[in-house]
Amino acid sequence: MAGTSPATASNASKDKITPIEKVKPASFEDGDYIVLLKQPAAASYTGGTNGFAATRSASGEFNARSTAATQYRGYLRTQHRSLARSVGAKIASQYTIASNGFSATLTGTQASQLSKDSSVMAVVPNDKRELLDYDSDNTAKFLDMVGRKGAWNQNGGKSDAGDGVVVGVIDTGIWPESESFQGAALTAAASGSWGAHIDPLGNTTMRKADGGTFNGRCETGEDFELSDCSTKIIGARYYPDTFQAYVDAGYIVPNEAEFSSPRDGGGHGSHTASTAAGDSVKGVSVEGVDFGEVVGMAPAASIAAYKVCWEATTPGGADASGCYGDALLSAIDDAVRDGVDVINYSIGGAPTDTLDPVEVAFAGAADAGVFVAASAGNSGPTASSVDHHSPWLTTVAASTYRNFDGTVVLGDGTELLGVSSSTTGVSGSLVASTDVGLDGQSEQAVAECWDGSLDPEKVAADDIVVCDRGTVARVEKSATVLAAGGAGMLLMNTSANSLDADFHSVPTVHLQDTDYNAVYDYLADAGDGATAEIIPGNQTDLESPAVPVISGFSSRGPALANNMDILKPDIAAPGSNVLAAVAPPSNSDRDYDLYSGTSMSSPHIAGLGAFIMGEHPNWSPMAVKSAMMTTAQNTKNDDGSANRDVFAQGSGEVTPTSMFSPGLFVTSTPRQWYGLLTANGYDTGVRAIDAKRVNLPSMADSTVLQSTTFVRWISAQTAGTWKVKSAIKGFDVDVNRSVFKTKRGQKRKLVLTFTPNADATYGEWAQGYVNVVGRTKLGRKVVRMPVALKPLEVDAPASVEGTGTDGSVDVTVTGGVNDEIPLTMEGLAGADTVSGAVAPNDYDGYCVPVAEGSSLIRFDLDALDDTADLDLSVYAAPEADCSTGYGSLVGSSATASADESVTVEAPDSPAYVVFIDGYSAGDLGSPMDYDLNVYDVNPASSEGAVTFTPSTLSLSPREETTFTTEWSGLDADSQYLGFIRYGDTGVSTMLTVTTPAVP
Repeated sequence: MAGTSPATASNASKDKITPIEKVKPASFEDGDYIVLLKQPAAASYTGGTNGFAATRSASGEFNARSTAATQYRGYLRTQHRSLARSVGAKIASQYTIASNGFSATLTGTQASQLSKDSSVMAVVPNDKRELLDYDSDNTAKFLDMVGRKGAWNQNGGKSDAGDGVVVGVIDTGIWPESESFQGAALTAAASGSWGAHIDPLGNTTMRKADGGTFNGRCETGEDFELSDCSTKIIGARYYPDTFQAYVDAGYIVPNEAEFSSPRDGGGHGSHTASTAAGDSVKGVSVEGVDFGEVVGMAPAASIAAYKVCWEATTPGGADASGCYGDALLSAIDDAVRDGVDVINYSIGGAPTDTLDPVEVAFAGAADAGVFVAASAGNSGPTASSVDHHSPWLTTVAASTYRNFDGTVVLGDGTELLGVSSSTTGVSGSLVASTDVGLDGQSEQAVAECWDGSLDPEKVAADDIVVCDRGTVARVEKSATVLAAGGAGMLLMNTSANSLDADFHSVPTVHLQDTDYNAVYDYLADAGDGATAEIIPGNQTDLESPAVPVISGFSSRGPALANNMDILKPDIAAPGSNVLAAVAPPSNSDRDYDLYSGTSMSSPHIAGLGAFIMGEHPNWSPMAVKSAMMTTAQNTKNDDGSANRDVFAQGSGEVTPTSMFSPGLFVTSTPRQWYGLLTANGYDTGVRAIDAKRVNLPSMADSTVLQSTTFVRWISAQTAGTWKVKSAIKGFDVDVNRSVFKTKRGQKRKLVLTFTPNADATYGEWAQGYVNVVGRTKLGRKVVRMPVALKPLEVDAPASVEGTGTDGSVDVTVTGGVNDEIPLTMEGLAGADTVSGAVAPNDYDGYCVPVAEGSSLIRFDLDALDDTADLDLSVYAAPEADCSTGYGSLVGSSATASADESVTVEAPDSPAYVVFIDGYSAGDLGSPMDYDLNVYDVNPASSEGAVTFTPSTLSLSPREETTFTTEWSGLDADSQYLGFIRYGDTGVSTMLTVTTPAVP
């Protein structure tokens, strides 16, 4: 240690804070990082730096090849190199278009130094992200794309849907031989209506519907030639560097079907690409099931594939597939530079905030005129599990669109309805896998029918085997049953989950967890005489499930980022059992397969975005988003009733027949996006704004106190007379103009104030919609915006401060209700204080155990020299004495000031390791003296005497009430912390008290 030992603390528990051996610098470890800079990327740069001309497009489409963009990007690359050299780092990749930054392998010290540089926005690990397939007959038909009154016929026809538009697919690559991707061959001569051509180096070019030009690249590699690109696959790039580095280091092993090229080995990228923009392919049959036509949402659009995700395992066989952050940023940069109009991103990420390099890069892409659709995630139905909270992209939930019914009849006559793609039935003996397991296999392996877990000597030829879902692929279970000699399978959900119509090796019905007990109870009762029959279709008296229903796996809101004040997901689209093109090597040699996940719903929205942009090339990405959201319709609950859960469906199921004529647009701006990033801690140079001020076609407020007001600017697609209506239980709404008229192109300002009424349930979310209903030249229009509001009973200050061993402080709160609320005190807890001194570029560390029942632990670092710069980071420790080291970072504070603070609420570790980093010395020189004050608020921490006057608050809506908090009997020269609690409202105020030294 740098000369530290526990100093005199404020109470007898000081000895519990002990110095520890140095392990590594605070906050940053050695590893691969992405460094984002504050200076705007080229797609967003508006001028003003060293004489460089603005590069942001005033018309909406960014031109990466303009002289101004070329010069400015060169300037950014020079800044990258200079910054990297300042810490002795070597750049791996640079990003200058959608985001401004670079990737590099850094030591912890280098990363820490870069994070303090005034030009740096953030330094984040180059982490790996996951694909979001949860594991049509035709979704186009379900979405009313086909037929005389379908969306295609009403808007130019299927053969022209998306014509002149390029969809960028950032995924696992593409399988060019698929019938879904068959375009005309590219040659050096311009051909077709958009003049597509290729040069000998693989540079591709085509004009676009918006008047711009796509300038892409057809990169060659393993089993991928220039001839694999076409007027359909107009671009194909791949990003293997980080993946290959891990392969070369022996950390991972590529899957046998993986290709070092844009070729798709797994199938995910081909599935998403064909869902968005696949050609019309008729007469598709899979495993004997005739699916008819399979077609993408924008079949005339071209596709640019950007392969960033790779299939691999660890040397031990565990799955190690994923998509590396540096590859994602490079792909986004390339996609914007190439000139794509739409990006589909069926990859996870950013589940808790918008402070994410990929999210920031997508802000640049949207600023450049690119519509971005992203998957909501597959962690449903858990609340607050949704990914991609950023307002500049469209976050897509998954819904069902058709039923693959399968019937099970047990031997006692019980009829069960599940999901099955099987076209043939089977009857026979019913056996539990646990009764026919192979000796020596684990209980879990047998219950879940892992490969080789069943004993062929115990499985009869007519046996239908019951297997539990979990761990291994669903189709692997039926393959295990077939290998053991079985005739069929019942696949049982053990908890609420999706039902999937996979193509199995034996006739299979997938049953919900609610049928679990019925099956196993029957097996127990019938014993060796148990039988069952599998029958295709619904042969029961039960109603087939309603459609569309939000899929069980689809992630839900409220979104945790932005104080839960931006509503996500935005919209829903088909994502369960979607048939589309795949890569045969990893899909049992099938050309088409059924996949489920929000990976499948997102490309529906991407493709529909391309469809719109082909017809309306001048619409902005936010106009496209608004048109889809405001014309969406409710999904259904399982019983067929309307689903109004905005945290599940957002605005609802996309409705293509309505989205071309929404009537009004509600669009946000790049300035609002960057202001939101500033509010979240990224210094973008744009003034911070509250999330509620982002002009979205949705509204959310997690802390409604008295009332909440939203301003929404709308622009009219057509002339009309409009009336605002609202239906949110527990709230009254007041609108500045409940009736108004518009001319085409005219903007109007709506001010909507929501006030809790007698039906409000405090502390719980209220959900509903604001409808703007219009009589227009285009007919009757309903512009629908989802709303989520959470009313609270009392508005109290987050913290108050007092001084003196005896003293008091007045606290003023505002009521949200008429109620009597008792006041209680948790604490006061005295600070355990240790003092030390640390030199620049050195650090001290302490082990801090946590008291039983602790509700909060707070670490305050106070440098005695106010001009010095110290930093603080806190890690969880698995043992109370920190003897086995420490784990994940739980909090850090690294401002340019002398004092730092980290608070851990509801601590769940027995101890924490605290590092104090000496960043730079101040006027008093080195070493830098400091005090570390630790507060542990727990049931035993009740020092002194605390009283309230009055002890019970009488609250009235919108009225202030003041009470006095008094304390006595505290020790001199000490610090204390506690919480004032307001009944059972969940609201609290932190009270800190400082007592002077005895003269």
